[in-house]
Amino acid sequence: MMAQMALAGESFLLVTAKDGVEALDQARRHHPDLILLDIVMPRMDGFEVCQRLRAEAETRETPILMITTRGEEANVERGYEVGCTDYICKPFIPSELLEKIRLFLPRN
Repeated sequence: MMAQMALAGESFLLVTAKDGVEALDQARRHHPDLILLDIVMPRMDGFEVCQRLRAEAETRETPILMITTRGEEANVERGYEVGCTDYICKPFIPSELLEKIRLFLPRN
């Protein structure tokens, strides 16, 4: 929700999910250019979602930014181990989030 509010004034097409299972389904259906993923989600946590996305050919190369309150070193390390592209801790500065998003989005 925080990321969605930070991106409200931008021209991105956002697709959201209420839990990890829906996040996988949405990624498979919409083939996004970038995925923002929280760790703490119902039904399947962000680590598992990220790992599954990396196992699928269609999303293997899609940038995944973990955005979470879980800033402990063990969680950051696990995020990178399961394949996240970058790890952002909440609270974040909206302009920094936008900068990271633009860094990882494909250039047209």
